Order: sequence, then C-alpha cells, then structure tokens
Amino acid sequence: MGEAVAHGHTLVLASGNRGKLREIGEILAPLGWSVRPQGDWQIPEAVEDGLSFIENALIKAQHAADATGLPAIADDSGICVDALDGRPGVYSARYAGPDANDDSNNRLLLSELDGVPDEQRGAAFHCVATYL
Repeated sequence: MGEAVAHGHTLVLASGNRGKLREIGEILAPLGWSVRPQGDWQIPEAVEDGLSFIENALIKAQHAADATGLPAIADDSGICVDALDGRPGVYSARYAGPDANDDSNNRLLLSELDGVPDEQRGAAFHCVATYL
C-alpha cells in the first residue's frame, strides 16, 4: 500500500451513510486517500443476501468496486443476542421488516426479550469491514 499512498488515490465507500463517510475519510486522509460514497456514481444498494457479516461486507464491496473500477470499503454489522440464539445478527437493520428503522427494530427486539431476566440478556455487536 506504500506506493499507492504516496501518490494519493480514491476509493469508494459502499454505503450512503454520511457519518461513515466522514469517519473513514478522516482516518484515511493523512494516508493520501480520498473516500467517496457510492452514491457519487448513482450505484444502487447491493442485495445483502449473505449468511454472515463477512459475506455481506464482501458482497457490498464487490458491488461498488465492480461498478466504479475503484477499490472499495464496505462493512456489515449487527447485534447478536444470546437469548435469541444470535438473532437478529445479519438481519439487524431489517429485523422488523424490509422498511424497518431503528425504532421498529428495537421495539421488536425488546418484545422478544420480554420475560427474559437481565442476567440472560447477553449480546454482542459484530462489525466486519472489508477493503477490496
């Protein structure tokens, strides 16, 4: 990566999330990288049909890289709740349905945990980021 950094390059962020764009841009700017969102190329969202965070991150990165011819960064993340056998997992963003938002996803999650004692509500947030 050393030679590429010395000359400066652009990569595409396989996301329309402005917060992610700002954060990743700030991290990579000192290394000579410019980060642009996939929306700059009017790229539609990739179909996240992977069965793991890794698969979905790779699907999104490959989709953006293929559409632009540039290197791409993508991530996939979600919460895995022990009492729900790891759900919602890769379905965290659309847990309450295809038009779900944070509020509807949280309401569903809490309703499914109704009656589960606090000591059995362990959970972990997983995030996979990939550069392709």
